[in-house]
Amino acid sequence: MTRSKTGNMKSMLPMNPALNILAVSGSLRKGSSTTLLLQALQHLAPENLQLEIWENLDTLPHFNPDLDREGEMNVQAVQDWREKVQKADGVLICTPEYAAGLPGSFKNALDWLVGSGDMADKPVAAVAASPYPTSAEHAHTSLMLTLGMLEARVPAENQLKIGLLSKKLNAQAEITDPELNTELQRVLSALQQTILQAQPV
Repeated sequence: MTRSKTGNMKSMLPMNPALNILAVSGSLRKGSSTTLLLQALQHLAPENLQLEIWENLDTLPHFNPDLDREGEMNVQAVQDWREKVQKADGVLICTPEYAAGLPGSFKNALDWLVGSGDMADKPVAAVAASPYPTSAEHAHTSLMLTLGMLEARVPAENQLKIGLLSKKLNAQAEITDPELNTELQRVLSALQQTILQAQPV
């Protein structure tokens, strides 16, 4: 009888709500390995982490503060981007390296968040990946500098640099390297903890 009551009490406990993660690829290229990596992360994520891949990077205009008039953004694509960031519990970024830095289109997207403050104190996981052994070191450094200016919350546990990605990820968005699989799960867990710590008690 006691065992039955205990079971009923457990079943009545509220479930932890799912956390909404906005997943952003830094590449516009069709078949991009960083976009494939986000798709792989969707499969790796636990049930209470819902990853939504944002695919409208190419809709944003060139950054121009004049388009923000008296604090009111009048470009729909920018409004949509900012609202996605605002509503997300956390942001997961996967970026390649181009010309020893971030791809211009992705840096442009981040620039649109400077004046709005939507990334301030936002829990973020930052992944930089490269098909070369260099592990996208320059892109990672550039990304962290920008996220620092945006005042995003990106502890060391939420960061990962990946080299030789093409040998660890196949065209079906499957991680073929056990060590990388473990590291990605670690980053997801760290992002989840950062979100929970940021939430009011």
